[in-house]
Amino acid sequence: MTHDNLLYDLSKRFALRIIKLYSYLTDENHEFIMSKQVYRSGTSIGANIAESMNAQSRPDFINKLSISLKEATETKYWLELLHDSGHISDI
Repeated sequence: MTHDNLLYDLSKRFALRIIKLYSYLTDENHEFIMSKQVYRSGTSIGANIAESMNAQSRPDFINKLSISLKEATETKYWLELLHDSGHISDI
């Protein structure tokens, strides 16, 4: 299902890729710690964007998107760690 919100749609597609990455890391690589962290933060981005769509006020909207940005930054960190430790490679 697509919405008229590009940010929502892209964050949902990203979350689905993160879910696949989590499955790969746990099933194939037997990596459980960093994979759980990237799963949590990577799927949280879209969840907060979805919440922002029904914000009660402008400050609430800004807060939800700010949380999404923080989660995106955290996800980037975990992806860098996974890459630098050899669990994932450039594609």
